[in-house]
Amino acid sequence: MARTDTDTTPAPPATERGRRTRRKLLDAATAEFGERGFHEASIASITQRAGVALGSFYTYFGSKEAIFRDLVRDLSDGVRMAAAQRLAERDMDALDTERAALAAFLAFAREHKEIYRIIDEAEFVAPESYRAHYEEAAQRILGRLRIGAQGGQLRDDLEEAHAWAIMGMNVFLGLRYAVWAQEGDAPDEAERAAQAANSILVEGIGSKN
Repeated sequence: MARTDTDTTPAPPATERGRRTRRKLLDAATAEFGERGFHEASIASITQRAGVALGSFYTYFGSKEAIFRDLVRDLSDGVRMAAAQRLAERDMDALDTERAALAAFLAFAREHKEIYRIIDEAEFVAPESYRAHYEEAAQRILGRLRIGAQGGQLRDDLEEAHAWAIMGMNVFLGLRYAVWAQEGDAPDEAERAAQAANSILVEGIGSKN
C-alpha cells in the first residue's frame, strides 16, 4: 500500500549512523528535486543517489511530500546558519550586519543553487513550509533592524514592511549573482552587489543622527 503525506512522521534518528543516513537522503533529495522538480522526482531515485536501500527511506521519512517539507526546512536552516556564522566572525554595526548577512546568503545560494527551484515549488507542494521560510527570514531581519534602531544606528520608525522589502531585494540579488552568475563576472561581483545593496540601506534606513 502506498504511503501518503498523512503518514506518521518517523522520530528523528537516535544514532549517529542514523543521522548520517538521514543527511545523505536530504542531500540526495536536494539534487533530485533541484534537477527534476517535485513531480518528476521519485523516492527510488533519491535513495539511489544517496546509496540507501529503498526500504530504509521510510525509516526517516513518511513520503515524498514529507522529505520535501523537511528539505525546505533544512535549506532554511542552512541560510540561517550561514548568516549566523558570518555575523559571529566580528562585531559589526547594524548596516554592516545587513551587508554581511546578504553576502552570506549569496555565498550559500552559489553553493546550493537548487534552493530557488525547491522554494518556488514549495509554494504549491508545501505552502505552509513556503510561507514559514519567508516569514522566519523576515523576522530575523526585523530583529536585527530593531537592535540597530535601539542602538541609534538605524531609523527609529522601522516596521515589518522594511524587513520584507530588504528580504525581497536579497532574493533577487541571489537570483542574479548566485543562480545566474556568469562566467565573465568578477570574482568579487557578489560582494560588490552586497555593498551596492548596502548603499541603498544607508540612504533608506540609516540613522539621520
